[in-house]
Amino acid sequence: MLYNLVNRKLLKCKFLNGEFDMFIGREKELENLNRLYASDKFEFAVLYGRRRVGKTAIINEFIKEKPSICFTGVETNEKQNLENFSKCILEYVTKKPANTSFDSFQTALEFVFDLAEEEKIVLVIDEYPYVARASKSLASTLQLLIDKYKDTSRLFLILCGSSMSYMEDQVLAYKAPLYGRRTAQLKVQPFEFKEACKYFTQLSDEDKALAYGIMGGTPQYLLQLNDKLSIQDNIKNTYLNPASSIYEEPQNLLKQEVREPAIYNAIIGAIATGYSKMSEISTKVGEDTSVCATYMKNLISLGIVKKETPFGEESARKTIYSIEDNMFRFWYRFVPEHTSIISRGATDLAYNRIEPHLSDYMGGIFEDICKQYLWLLLLNGKCAIDFTDIGRWWGTNPKTRQQVEIDIVGIADKHTALFGECKWTNEKIDLGVLEGLIEKSLLFHHENKYYYLFAKTGFTKGCVEKAKEMGNVILVCYGDMVS
Repeated sequence: MLYNLVNRKLLKCKFLNGEFDMFIGREKELENLNRLYASDKFEFAVLYGRRRVGKTAIINEFIKEKPSICFTGVETNEKQNLENFSKCILEYVTKKPANTSFDSFQTALEFVFDLAEEEKIVLVIDEYPYVARASKSLASTLQLLIDKYKDTSRLFLILCGSSMSYMEDQVLAYKAPLYGRRTAQLKVQPFEFKEACKYFTQLSDEDKALAYGIMGGTPQYLLQLNDKLSIQDNIKNTYLNPASSIYEEPQNLLKQEVREPAIYNAIIGAIATGYSKMSEISTKVGEDTSVCATYMKNLISLGIVKKETPFGEESARKTIYSIEDNMFRFWYRFVPEHTSIISRGATDLAYNRIEPHLSDYMGGIFEDICKQYLWLLLLNGKCAIDFTDIGRWWGTNPKTRQQVEIDIVGIADKHTALFGECKWTNEKIDLGVLEGLIEKSLLFHHENKYYYLFAKTGFTKGCVEKAKEMGNVILVCYGDMVS
């Protein structure tokens, strides 16, 4: 269902993109915002998250039918932002276009705080970092006015931003002027697989996993896919089409977020092609490890890269890096090496070279889906154990001196643990896979062990019978996870 996310009052302000969009999920975020709105006092929420994640859609959905003044900052000077802000305020009051401006942000904000003494008003400042960078005193002004009006005004102030480093360092941090004034903070994350599937009503179950694997959980990317077409055609229309917004998206996003996109580009490319340790990555990109570490920290804060150690361990020497965002993961894995072919319009040729590697690529994606499924089981009280956390484990078997990997390890306490194996293949999982997982679990000395096998296709008769005999083995088919 398509919603008009901009109510009449907001249309007058010409704010927040003014687009029709599909609104899916975000129940918790809306519940928290509505809870704050229901209070009869001043509230101040900080809402932030990476670009394209759906922050504006949440705000638009929340403010429908509510008295609201919404202003989106732009990357310009203080004067222009103040003029735009003034128009939103005055048009809210007069219901007519306004040609005058307040003489300062303090005067404008004070006017809104005064208005909210008479009625509950939502004031949204979207892309707050743009405004605050242009007006260096804005944060201090907000601090002053919040302290002055917090006991008399019923204003609901929402500061929203896409620059996560700025929001965390300049709004939420201890040394920030606004520290201690907020009454709530909401970090908007990409959808997990279950929610992402709501965008694809007509795709097969297998194609839903592939769709999530190539686009991840960012709403704006998910909307680029057409669920009336095959995954093959969708890949051709997006990643392999120079006219598509997705084709340029990683580069454009990096240019918006970082100062030296070329180095970041090289680091992400190295990780995508199998270089996972810091020493390997730095050698590949030709930069010192200390330099790479700084860039890596920024990529992690942007939600593009994640840092991992074997589950239950914190050894720095075992740290590896992988791409967290699926859109970046897919793009950097397949697009750069085929750029010349794509630029010449040889879409079919490019896809034919990618297709044989899709199953292997989906292996890591399927592991993530399985972990998310276990969390859902836990939250619904249906998991075999009440684990506190789950993750991937790798290390050396001291007996065989060979490297061992376990897809999923979860610990409930010192006595109880679960171990999982995930197979995205067209072959059924046989008894050997179960026996292999049991063997690897011997490296952990828990008395009570439970085993989860996750299969794309299913399980052989021998595997099913052994699972029944043991009683502590849970077999999960992908089809059951997605239904």
